[in-house]
Amino acid sequence: MSLPTAPTRYDLTREEFGALLDGEPRYRLDQLWSGLYEQLADPADITNLPKKLRERLDSELPLALDLVTESVSEGGDTVKFLWELDAPTGGSGSRIETVLMLYPDRATVCVSSQAGCAMACGFCATGQAGFTRHLTTGEIVEQVVRASQTAKASGRRVSNIVFMGMGEPMANLDRVWGATERIHGDIGLSARHITISTVGIIPGIRALKDLPLPVNLAVSLHAANDELRNEMVPINKRYPIDDLIDACAEYLEVKNRRVSFEWAMIDGVNDREQDAKELAELCWKLRPSAHVNLIPLNPTPGYPTKGTALKKVYAFRDRLEELGANATVRRNRGTDIDAACGQLAAGQPVTLSKKP
Repeated sequence: MSLPTAPTRYDLTREEFGALLDGEPRYRLDQLWSGLYEQLADPADITNLPKKLRERLDSELPLALDLVTESVSEGGDTVKFLWELDAPTGGSGSRIETVLMLYPDRATVCVSSQAGCAMACGFCATGQAGFTRHLTTGEIVEQVVRASQTAKASGRRVSNIVFMGMGEPMANLDRVWGATERIHGDIGLSARHITISTVGIIPGIRALKDLPLPVNLAVSLHAANDELRNEMVPINKRYPIDDLIDACAEYLEVKNRRVSFEWAMIDGVNDREQDAKELAELCWKLRPSAHVNLIPLNPTPGYPTKGTALKKVYAFRDRLEELGANATVRRNRGTDIDAACGQLAAGQPVTLSKKP
């Protein structure tokens, strides 16, 4: 499906806003840009702009994301936004989800880069639902702004952005990078607090290596041998593990940033002694700059296999550390509202996957 043709509020660059404000005093552009990206304000609330100009901007530059539902976890520390997107050619639009994770003094936003995903990882609800379309730069940036507005209302400032929502960021890298530059340069987040994930799209990793900001790289690995990973992460057939590790090493050499391996722990599938040994060996190739995030598999309706029991997850972590690998068990957040890793499907139906 093609992208929308009409620009929305956060699609426009500073230069394009300058053209839109032709005839206005030059300082209006600074006021508008600061209001949108530093104050995180809607045009109607940028009070140093004239009322007529605010009304015009609000009318001519609508928001791209129409809020369908906002779900809050039982503990109140996770918020999931379900958005509907404008349809490029009319009719009903696609849907995406964004997750806001609240901590005592800060917040993290998990953003989507595509509506759906074409990578077809069977244990991930997004992959089960299939791919609809790429998101625009403005649609990605707007997720950050609107989630940040919610965080601000609760007294927190967003300090971290992770591209770990719906979609494969490296398959939409031009727009993901455009959003990253806006998040860094205009909203003001450090590149070291921005993480871009991938299931292992090697050309994307190599392209990211040559881009200027030292963002963090996260690889959704989940298996450390090609036979198993071919079943769990089908793109591995095109980009096998040895080549993927080489690309990660190149990234490390240029960026000097830590590479994280995401590992969804699945009972009897990738939580065995041999899995720990194979994973530790991969980490040693990138030592000391590789880190493993162990994620107890979250339930999805299309995947029949259960996650590893938490006690065994911690035992797997301990074994990795004995073998010389750095590992952390990631706390699941928002499982009760289907907001945890691998659960985002934007209400779309999923198809039943076979056990690896």
